[in-house]
Amino acid sequence: MAKDAEVPEHGSFSAKDYHDPPPAPLFDAVELTKWSFYRALIAEFIATLLFLYITVLTVIGYKSQIDPANDGEACGGVGVLGIAWAFGGMIFVLVYCTAGISGGHINPAVNVRAVFGSEGVAGAGRYGGGANTLADGYSTGVGLGAEIIGTFVLVYTVFSATDPKRNARDSHVPVLAPLPIGFAVFMVHLATIPITGTGINPARSLGAALIYNKDKAWDDQWLFWVGPFIGAAIAAFYHQFILRAGAAKALGSFRSNPIV
Repeated sequence: MAKDAEVPEHGSFSAKDYHDPPPAPLFDAVELTKWSFYRALIAEFIATLLFLYITVLTVIGYKSQIDPANDGEACGGVGVLGIAWAFGGMIFVLVYCTAGISGGHINPAVNVRAVFGSEGVAGAGRYGGGANTLADGYSTGVGLGAEIIGTFVLVYTVFSATDPKRNARDSHVPVLAPLPIGFAVFMVHLATIPITGTGINPARSLGAALIYNKDKAWDDQWLFWVGPFIGAAIAAFYHQFILRAGAAKALGSFRSNPIV
């Protein structure tokens, strides 16, 4: 008779627990000699290209559909809800497709003007190019706050959905990770489109500004870099030092190794 398998006690995860790996260098020149590096680079570029192409054209198309000059109607087009779905849906799809190759960041700042032919660029100039700008009636502080909080929601969701310690305990988490990330993008867009058009991604803001190339887009561009960086930093601190008790571990290490 086969030996009975040992059944762990309820609530015990010792067999599947996760321990943080040792710190890795920020940049390793050896990576430049590996095909996996260039494969990830190509995957990120194509994913960001597709993300900006679909989402920015959704915004331009919506503005075209409600334009009175085109006999558009105020309630025509996909609306804010459809734009939010376009952003959230594309993030869901692209993270699912590229997570195993490059991590699915979809966030390098790339120039996608070449994707839009001459007709696309002309339409972009007429309908704002999907560029992020601070809406009339809102102060700079409100706009910056919207970008900080929106990015915090997104990055906090990414950290939670891809936490390797959680993945080690719940095998279904990696499969489901793109879904909450996509929904986070969707919900943030619903809340902040009326304020800033929703940046929370410098690549999205820079790409659209390059297409539009008007003073208003460049005057407000800093909001869509400073806000996301602050929001992401706060989310990283919250996840690492509060939820994963990094601060408590550091304090415990300090107490166990007093300086003589």
